[in-house]
Amino acid sequence: MARLRLDRILVVDVEATCWDGPAPEGMESEIIEIGLCELDVATGERPVRRSLMVRPEHSTVSPFCTELTTITPEQAAAGIGFAEACEILRDEHGAGHRVWASWGEYDRAQFTRQSSATNIRYPFGTRHLNVKNLYSLMHSLDRELGMAGALSHAGLSLEGTHHRGVDDAWNIAGLLAGLLGRGAAHSL
Repeated sequence: MARLRLDRILVVDVEATCWDGPAPEGMESEIIEIGLCELDVATGERPVRRSLMVRPEHSTVSPFCTELTTITPEQAAAGIGFAEACEILRDEHGAGHRVWASWGEYDRAQFTRQSSATNIRYPFGTRHLNVKNLYSLMHSLDRELGMAGALSHAGLSLEGTHHRGVDDAWNIAGLLAGLLGRGAAHSL
């Protein structure tokens, strides 16, 4: 068993197929983008920012989904398979041996659900940080904030496009750096 590596936290944000209402018959929500930002724990720097577009197998990107995420059906269709994306997370980013983080539990639950449904090995280890919960606890808030609300609360601007995995992961990593007392967001 490989040793847990604590030098970086993998901050992940996924976008998945979605509809304005229930999923159409025969379709299920599937990951179409994995946004990743590696956060250097010692410095608060974010040296890696990556988007993995993932081709859906059992659903299509709806007009609602494109409006929300800016991801078009053509972009998703040109993506890599979910198995390959999970392999990249493990092989290139050490996902199985690092702490990983997301804003809330949705991303962890979606990976768990999709890995199980497709019989593809779950790419992460057991150490997951819910930054949404942590942010609220650290600021003694009476409720959890959405990511955009937390950025506003912290006095930070949203960088990039909200609901794009790569940009949301970048912003979440900035909030987490502030919680750790590192980097540019140190004043959080």
